[in-house]
Amino acid sequence: MRCALIFPAWLPHEVFAHETAGSQINYWQPLGILYVGAAMLRAGHEVRFFNGAFLTQEEILRRVGEFDPHFAGIYSVTFGWHKAMQTAEALKRLNQEIFTCAAGPYPIAMQAQCLHDCAHFDAACTGEGELTAPEMLERLESGRSLEGVLGVAFRRGAEIVRNPPRPLVENLDSLPFPARELLGETDKYLPPPATYKRTPVTVMITSRGCRRRCIFCFQIDKERKSGLRGERFRSIENVLAEIELCLQQGYREIKFLDESFSADYDRAMQLCQAIRARRLDFTWFASACVNMVDRPLLQAMKDAGCWAILMGGESGVQDNLNTLRKAETLGQMRAAVRAAKEVGLTVSMPFVFGLPGETFADGLKTIEFALELDPDLANFHCLTPFPGTYLHENYAKYGTISRDLRDYTYQGAAFVPHTMTREQIHALRQLAFRRFYSRPAFLLRQLLRLRNFNDLRAAVSGVRSLFWLWARQGLFRRRRGPAAPDPAAAAATPWRAPGSSAG
Repeated sequence: MRCALIFPAWLPHEVFAHETAGSQINYWQPLGILYVGAAMLRAGHEVRFFNGAFLTQEEILRRVGEFDPHFAGIYSVTFGWHKAMQTAEALKRLNQEIFTCAAGPYPIAMQAQCLHDCAHFDAACTGEGELTAPEMLERLESGRSLEGVLGVAFRRGAEIVRNPPRPLVENLDSLPFPARELLGETDKYLPPPATYKRTPVTVMITSRGCRRRCIFCFQIDKERKSGLRGERFRSIENVLAEIELCLQQGYREIKFLDESFSADYDRAMQLCQAIRARRLDFTWFASACVNMVDRPLLQAMKDAGCWAILMGGESGVQDNLNTLRKAETLGQMRAAVRAAKEVGLTVSMPFVFGLPGETFADGLKTIEFALELDPDLANFHCLTPFPGTYLHENYAKYGTISRDLRDYTYQGAAFVPHTMTREQIHALRQLAFRRFYSRPAFLLRQLLRLRNFNDLRAAVSGVRSLFWLWARQGLFRRRRGPAAPDPAAAAATPWRAPGSSAG
């Protein structure tokens, strides 16, 4: 079958403040889509990917029309659900016979509700799609019903049927490598300025899942029935084989998107040693929890080509970290940041405002803690209660949530605790960015680190953003018209409540 995989069109200002988008925007390779595309290709189907990060809605429809697919998989995060619905409707106008399927973080969280919300979707994939999609296509190609295809909700006449969930993939080595050949011009896919060293950049995972239970994070397997304490790991040989393939394809930097690269300490150490032993020439970036690293591992990462590490900060108040169920301490953060700096890694840390029970004074303490830690890069987000998370399902205990799905971007203060206002959250974000990036010592350090054109471009973008942080009050307040029509909010169920999420 001819299969179109579509990421609906979007614009940077729909996510970021227009004035600072240049230093925040990222164009990640959509790993989930590439995995599913690879599974479809392996099953013998013809697959094309249409990325709305680089194409307008009109261009997507024109190219899809020329391709004339039998099947269209439309990917959706929460803030883009209204775009996904519009895309499905436009495809049905283009050709009523195209089978449309919703997929991605939002449909996984919302399940069959997506089909109630949008009459233009024929089905929704409600979990990992690498096994589900080929089975769906085989049924469609042979003219059979989707009855019994695990992990699918579908229409049967006027009825919406929700099949049982599909167990998560236990053996990740059994999956084909992501079909990066679907991307087209790989140079377009760049992380935010200052967060990469070499181009082109690709992304990779060495594991799926997480053992932790943070209240704001969505895991498909909530009960941790699959894998080792909710985690599934690829073999080191399988990871090395994909790295070597990426290098053959011309990539020079890899971002590992595991929830925590060091979730299995011994395995992480072995992988670093194997990369170094094979003399694989690439730079890389990974994330790790502060209580899962120490200086020996960080040194091994550095020796294997890692240049930067992201470690969650979230809050500078221990009680608020406990509320988030982070299972980390301020002391562990201090130790991990210090160790990473000592071995020469660039340290990036996100902090979050609007936590349950957090006060404005607590937010000021978080800013002071960020200044104390002094990472090389820091980001300051709004806590976002994506659907399917504990916080979204229990939000009323802690605060209110937005009915506008477009607020679910880490920028829009979709959740406001009873102890703060939305205006205070936005004010804390702006104050944090101002104070962190305006320090003379920080600016001098960045100036001395300029080595190439990428560094210079990042610096120029940062200076432009810094200007607007000081020049415009209320920079992060949402400035737009009324919310897009959202049938999901109108038909909210108790657990789903007004609002939604994405990932």
